[in-house]
Amino acid sequence: MLQTLIKSTEGHRLQLFILSLFINLLLLTPSWYMLEVYDRVINSQNHRTLLMLSIFVVFLYLVLEMLEWIRSLSMQELATRFNLNLYSKVFDKIFQARVSQSPFGSPQAFADLHTVEDMMNSPAVTALIDIPFCIITFILLSAIDMNLLFLSVIAAAAMALITFANHRFVLPLLTQSNQSWMGSQRYLNNHLKNAEVIKSMGMLDRIQEKWNAKHSQFIGQQAVASFRASQNMALSKFIQLLQGSAILGLACWLTLQGKIPQGGSLMILASILGGRALAPIMMIMTHWRTYLNAKVSLGRLQEFFSKFPDKADTMALPPPEGQLTLEQVFFMSPLSQLKIINGVSFNLATGGSLAVVGPTASGKTTLAKLIMGVVPATGGKIKLDGADIFQWNKDQLGNFIGYLPQGGELFDGTVGQNIARFGELNMEALHEAASVTGLTDFIETLPEKFDTAIGEDGTFLSSGQRQRVALARAIYGGPKFVLLDEPNANLDEAGDEALLKTLAYLKGKKTTVIVITHRPNVLSMLEHMMILIEGQIYKFGPTQDVLNELNPQK
Repeated sequence: MLQTLIKSTEGHRLQLFILSLFINLLLLTPSWYMLEVYDRVINSQNHRTLLMLSIFVVFLYLVLEMLEWIRSLSMQELATRFNLNLYSKVFDKIFQARVSQSPFGSPQAFADLHTVEDMMNSPAVTALIDIPFCIITFILLSAIDMNLLFLSVIAAAAMALITFANHRFVLPLLTQSNQSWMGSQRYLNNHLKNAEVIKSMGMLDRIQEKWNAKHSQFIGQQAVASFRASQNMALSKFIQLLQGSAILGLACWLTLQGKIPQGGSLMILASILGGRALAPIMMIMTHWRTYLNAKVSLGRLQEFFSKFPDKADTMALPPPEGQLTLEQVFFMSPLSQLKIINGVSFNLATGGSLAVVGPTASGKTTLAKLIMGVVPATGGKIKLDGADIFQWNKDQLGNFIGYLPQGGELFDGTVGQNIARFGELNMEALHEAASVTGLTDFIETLPEKFDTAIGEDGTFLSSGQRQRVALARAIYGGPKFVLLDEPNANLDEAGDEALLKTLAYLKGKKTTVIVITHRPNVLSMLEHMMILIEGQIYKFGPTQDVLNELNPQK
């Protein structure tokens, strides 16, 4: 992905190269002006020549500033294009990572993208572009005297060696400190979610002590990296100052030896050119942290994209009818090598219904995610109407399925937006979903009815209300297949009645339904029953038959 994007900017990079060539040539204007003043104006005592030279120099300065401005805009455009092309991709891949429970599912990728974009707009990139044009300065120095060239090359090589040392020895330290910082932030964020538990049970001091240890590790690594980098920076400045004076002294000695004509003018010109030769390298050293941070971020982005390659385009399929088939489905968590789902196979006809029961940690919720195509199976096939549900285009399939996850998660927005899945509001479908799930009376009490905001995660609603809104969302629009994971976990008696009414409604619509539940009152509404233990099917069949096997009449 990143390599493709970088390759697509070849034309842009050529434009920057050409602009930089002319900019570096025009940066020699002050040196040329000084020579002309010494050679032409001082010798000829001609005021008109001085005036014309000064006007021409002002024109060249204007051209230089215009080209610098154009290059700055071009670099900004390149950074913006990089940003726009990758932000939606990063969002999609973070989403993939989160649903697959991958440790890479962190918003850090957005911060990395921002870091790279900042670097592309910084003087560090300009300095990198300008380095090849130092050869122009070296050619001019060689034209004055080869000894001046040798001295400048030695100084440039010394500074290049320091830059390499920064890269070789400081970059690993900076990478470690960034990893330590992210670790401490993850630890802090994870524990802030449980602030009530921490405070009520007197755990704050111990939690803070562990966080202090993680944060101190980051501070220590960062301090070592900064110390070494500052040493290299001080040495670079020393070499730059020494080189400027050394070239001036050498040029003076060569002038006294008669090896450099025109005395003072070429002597001063050599000193200016020597400083110009080291300017890009010094600029890189000044902005070393920007460059190194961007390099670390780019490395993380490349690793992130390699973990989640782009999906191939999927072919459009006809709307599903709701026939579900599982064929020897296996699943192992990416965080372990344990089989959470182990060889599950069954068939559910269109309009059929199934209750999935089992003890805690038997794999019920994982099976639900696999059936909904949220995560890919490690082995086997899950088919809806004969098509692999994971490969099915979710933008197309989403309108025909309903899903109520165990937590019944809601999103910041209005009641209507959450029920309508943040699509265009179909008021008839909204009222139908609200009526079936018993929400109508509650919505009538809200100040703005369906347009009432519920806050982030449905904060303004009770747990039972959130559950019913999520249930209404699952059946909104008349889906062909619905999966409910513990739909009555937070429901009271009235909520239970609304759930039974919802199941009867889905049965009347010939909707294929799977319900993960522990409540016996729900079982009577479902045709088939499956008992899942340790990721394997223990019992499967008509609900009453399975119940009779479990509780045979004596």
